[in-house]
Amino acid sequence: MADNLRRLTNTSSFSVLQDKLESWHKDYHVFSCDQNLNRCCELIELTAKIQGQLFAILNLAAAEGGHYAGVDTLKTRLLPWLGTCFSMARPSVTDDTSLQLIQDSVEKDRRIRELSASHDSDVQKLETQLCSTRLQLDSVRSELVEAQNELDETKSKSATTLLATEDEILQLKADLRSAHEQLEIYKRKVEALDDNERQVRLLRNEVSYLSTEKAMLQDRLVRSRSPSPLPLLSRSSSPVRSESPTRAQLTNSSRHARLVSRFSDLYAVERLEAQSLLRRFISDLEMVQKIIFIAVVESFKTAKLAYRHFKLRVKKTLSSSHFGPETLEDAAVDYIVRNLDLYDVQTSINDVINAMNVNPRISFPPEVDFALINTLIRETCRVAFAMQTLDLPLDLAFASDGELFNDNKYRRSYDSEFSAPLVMYHVWPALIEGDILLVKGEAVTRRGAPWSRSRSRSASPVRSRSLSPTRSLAFNSKRSLSPDRLRASLL
Repeated sequence: MADNLRRLTNTSSFSVLQDKLESWHKDYHVFSCDQNLNRCCELIELTAKIQGQLFAILNLAAAEGGHYAGVDTLKTRLLPWLGTCFSMARPSVTDDTSLQLIQDSVEKDRRIRELSASHDSDVQKLETQLCSTRLQLDSVRSELVEAQNELDETKSKSATTLLATEDEILQLKADLRSAHEQLEIYKRKVEALDDNERQVRLLRNEVSYLSTEKAMLQDRLVRSRSPSPLPLLSRSSSPVRSESPTRAQLTNSSRHARLVSRFSDLYAVERLEAQSLLRRFISDLEMVQKIIFIAVVESFKTAKLAYRHFKLRVKKTLSSSHFGPETLEDAAVDYIVRNLDLYDVQTSINDVINAMNVNPRISFPPEVDFALINTLIRETCRVAFAMQTLDLPLDLAFASDGELFNDNKYRRSYDSEFSAPLVMYHVWPALIEGDILLVKGEAVTRRGAPWSRSRSRSASPVRSRSLSPTRSLAFNSKRSLSPDRLRASLL
């Protein structure tokens, strides 16, 4: 009995009954009629279970008391209570209600059997699927074992192949290293050969120069020994400039060809490199091309002015100690040709950048400066400086935005309007030798280009009216090459 009472206490059946009563009381008005009836039936069933347990305890307690213990209690309390319950419950339950309860119970039993049958079928299906899944898992495991074996074999083969490949790679690296060493040796040989060829050319020029001087000296020696007065007359009537050529005069044609070719290389190489650098900061291609064109023009102006100053210093230095068959002018030019590396190109680069900074036609982002195209400016200054040492110096043709397009002087760019007669802006200047065009420039022609006239000033109003158009153009071109005009352009 004590065990039954302990189990009844541990299950807390009355607490559960009380909780269900309270929850039903709270939701009574929310539930429907069927839900309230179901909740009441649940409470009745729970009460019946509790009563069954209590009757079992009652029976055990009465059995423990023997035949006569507890008889008075049963007679005075249990039997009257049972009689009262049955007497009160009997008229409230009719036969129809009892029949309905029996039918509901039968219906519930039928549903329970159906649910049990469906559950058994579902369990059987799940067991069948589980068996098939186990079979698939076993097959996958076997395939995995086979794949692992194949992988191990492949790893062993790959390790062997890798060792062989590493040996081949080491051999190829060694061959490549030896090939690079041979290439360096060949490069040094080629450079030595180029140096030898250059020395040979210099020696040939020296030999020709010395041969010419020897011939001239022998001619003078013969004339000095001759008693005829004709050589004396010829000597007295000879010009001031000596007939013996200097090294600059002897190498004038080769230097001329080399500098013209170098000017073309500036357009093909340095110009494109400078353009690609500027396009990183400036998206407008027109402004980039204008910056490069103005940089080239300013480099030529600065280099020509630097050449004149350098030549004046050389002449001043050589004037005190100069003697020989050539004139002081020729000696100065020959000295400059031999010592082109004395040209202070960095000063010219700074002057060009300063001139570009104050040029109103171009603009540049504030976070960078024109030193970005330092390479183009340096090479252009060197080429322009060397061009001034030629017998007839090379120069850039005059260019102005809005001028009439000259097909002999420029070629149109790919994005030009080929029917437009005026130049919108210039991409590359033209190279001239006096009045002879050597290298064509490049210009962009578009409709709507502004018309601009020449802004060169004449010497005086009277002179400008007296000069013809042809002479006026020649006069203006000469003034553009003067040092004063160059200094004014740099201010």
